[in-house]
Amino acid sequence: MNNPFSDALTVADTADSAPLYRQLYDRVRAAIASGSLAPGDRIPSARALAKELGVARGTVELAYSTLVGEGYLLTRGQAGTIVNPDLRRSTAPAGPPAADVNAIASDPDMLWRPPQLLPFQLGVPALDAFPRKIWARLGASYLRSMRSLDMDYPAPHGLPALRSAIASYLQVARGIDCVAHQVFITTGWRHSLMFVLQALLARGDQAWVENPGYPPARQVLLQFGVEPLPVAVDRHGLDVDLAIERYRDARLAVVTPAHQSPLSMTLSLPRRQALLEWAAQRGAWIVEDDYDGEYRYVSRPLPALASLDRHGRVLYAGTFSKVLYPGIRLAYLVVPQDQVATFERVGRALFAAATPAMTQAILAQFMNDGHFARHIQRMRRLYSERRAQTMAALERGLQGCVRVEPSPGGMHLVLRLPSETSDRRLAEQLLQEGMAVQPLSPWWVGAPQGPAILASFTNCPQPEQAERLGELVRLACQGRH
Repeated sequence: MNNPFSDALTVADTADSAPLYRQLYDRVRAAIASGSLAPGDRIPSARALAKELGVARGTVELAYSTLVGEGYLLTRGQAGTIVNPDLRRSTAPAGPPAADVNAIASDPDMLWRPPQLLPFQLGVPALDAFPRKIWARLGASYLRSMRSLDMDYPAPHGLPALRSAIASYLQVARGIDCVAHQVFITTGWRHSLMFVLQALLARGDQAWVENPGYPPARQVLLQFGVEPLPVAVDRHGLDVDLAIERYRDARLAVVTPAHQSPLSMTLSLPRRQALLEWAAQRGAWIVEDDYDGEYRYVSRPLPALASLDRHGRVLYAGTFSKVLYPGIRLAYLVVPQDQVATFERVGRALFAAATPAMTQAILAQFMNDGHFARHIQRMRRLYSERRAQTMAALERGLQGCVRVEPSPGGMHLVLRLPSETSDRRLAEQLLQEGMAVQPLSPWWVGAPQGPAILASFTNCPQPEQAERLGELVRLACQGRH
């Protein structure tokens, strides 16, 4: 073990109330921040470090997997684990286009979340409508019937029962022709994207990203040494022809076809076909981020992009954070049939057993008993009602000074602000009033094209809160707040 690493970690602090893995995680991060661990430095194996520190190997593996998941470390298989060489990017000079991407994608507060749940907070479903009694009953049943085998490490790619339940659900609800072994359980969207990058891409590759688009996607790409190439969106979604014209040789496209994140338009069928044709011709990959595809209010939910894929180029990423609750930390990735062996190999080395077996088992039972499908149906009705109520209440408060963009689906609304308004400043002012909206400007690469705020309607059951939000936005835009 090299001296800087040993000095940085030494022995866990028994006076610290934090779990041992968290202490280890914090110390490695601190060592990287202080320069004791430099980008590219190799770190000890989990087995060696566990022996050195006198802790369980699982403790070190959990700390390492968390650091890998956040991009601080990279695992190179038999070559060992190293500090991410791409961390240099945060301090290296860059030209104007790259500077915009790096500045946004490396900002840890870009999508900052308040310490407590607040109205209009993005990504939060209707927690007041979650079937807690059913979930608690299933949990109690699992605990009563636990065997010694259930207390072992979970299956490396996810509990078979859950993978099977997800595959069955996707076949019916999203039109995806898949089987259980194509489904890999992850801890969230970032984890799923990292999995794809580690399995299929190399440093120096390029990837299309939507502009505006979900900032953490750009952040993960940069951390893995993949260059994000911003592509404009319009009312039909990602401009595929423009992307091909400018960036034909990209190896990956990261898209949100059902409801573009954050503007909520749907990728049109001609563009879906063009995107699939490009991927097939160029041997490129498409990551379909279907974060809220179940929630469409003007028609039935559209089939997933993956359901149109005939060449095995689409990797479908879904999540339970938006449809159940964020704290579940469960998501999944569906990979093409001929890539299963590759993902199994990479998953065993990097992402194995990341999610507790108990949570997976409860969710599998929840799905197999039909509760999940019924919950989605109830939430679709509830969100349709809350969307209409929120829009009506907002318009009462706004009195026509700001346009609320209607969307065919999704979980939030876009409020277009006057051009001279700072959406960041307005979001900060609204936070002081207990309302956690998001400014649109951080979602852009380059100059934002018009200020706006993003407000969720799913976790806002009281119309008077939306009317008050509209009133505060109107007063701010009129210079009276």
